[in-house]
Amino acid sequence: MNSTSKMASEDGPGYFALFEKLAGRIRTGEWGDGRLPTVRALAAEYGVSAYTAQKAMQILQHEGLIVAKDRSGTFVAPAPKPAAVKPVTSPWALVLRVSPGPSRQASEAASRVGFDRVAVESGMPFVPVVFEIDPRDGNANPDVAVRAAVAGGAKGVIFLPSRVSEAGRQQDEEFLAGCRSAGLPVVLVDRNIRGPARSLTHDLVASDHFEGGRTCTEHLISTGRKRIACVLASPTSSHSDRLAGYLYAIGANPGGLAPLVLYPPEGMDQTAVFGWLADQVLAERADAVLCYQDYTAVGLILELLLRGTTVPADVAVVGCDDLPIGNSFTLGVTTYSYPSTEIARWAVRLLENRLAHPTDPPAKMVLPGRLIVRNSSVPSSRTPAVRSTRPLPE
Repeated sequence: MNSTSKMASEDGPGYFALFEKLAGRIRTGEWGDGRLPTVRALAAEYGVSAYTAQKAMQILQHEGLIVAKDRSGTFVAPAPKPAAVKPVTSPWALVLRVSPGPSRQASEAASRVGFDRVAVESGMPFVPVVFEIDPRDGNANPDVAVRAAVAGGAKGVIFLPSRVSEAGRQQDEEFLAGCRSAGLPVVLVDRNIRGPARSLTHDLVASDHFEGGRTCTEHLISTGRKRIACVLASPTSSHSDRLAGYLYAIGANPGGLAPLVLYPPEGMDQTAVFGWLADQVLAERADAVLCYQDYTAVGLILELLLRGTTVPADVAVVGCDDLPIGNSFTLGVTTYSYPSTEIARWAVRLLENRLAHPTDPPAKMVLPGRLIVRNSSVPSSRTPAVRSTRPLPE
């Protein structure tokens, strides 16, 4: 399958897929001087037609992400000054509490891209509400976040809660209480409020983390791996569901595999976690690792290589979410994709249903991703594992 047919086969027209990729690169600040490549250059880079590239650029301009300057080219749109920002009015507010660290921008872009697409499809943007993780940040005030949603004209809130700490959980609880007082229904995205075995009190739409854990583990078993580790980081539903899928696959294997679950110490700097994981993997003689995110998988791979361990010959590594970093190196990361667009669509549907039926019990909607096999788990039959970035056939 060539790049053009691959892009066109994604959910929706090919130019939407290209729009998402370019929007992610813009949000991560890739184009430092602000100037984007030409339409012709982007078409060549992604292997698409000039028409597809032009349509993607038009959507970026419509969304205010880029501006065209006569005879000068196309540039990333400058961030508006706070005093000049016109309040956005929309039925729904979007609140994303993405975990801090090196992967924050990419993770937020992956979480936002589906909502960006739905906003384009519906012609209705989401009210963006800033609600930071760090309690020292002035934007971490739950009351301020609720007022921002109300001021934007929102009738409901789509909320990705924090997973990093008990302080973050308490802020989330206060935010939910504020939304309840303001009469704003809330749909949670991707995970429940932090806490082990926590009851569901709000509607939730999420990736099928159980299926992701099961599918990735069964893939590793199918390649002959005997000592498979699962890396988790938080007592949240997304991590516990993935663990359940991993344990199901381990227990269902007739070979009698033993589970190996690794929890990095809470509060450890994210970059230090990678080295800690590599040490644990080698000490436990693991030959495969399922990581909770692609950034963690990449960090672990680099640490293993520094220790003279070959990936995937000695240790296979699998991530989750299909973040851009997972296919940015010659050694691509096998991963389970995140269905961002369908999550955004269902979040809106659940809010609409909640407004129409406020006394219904909380609903949980799980949406499947897909396994994307790359060379971090299965070496190419034609070249060494570190030479190929194309997914292998499933």
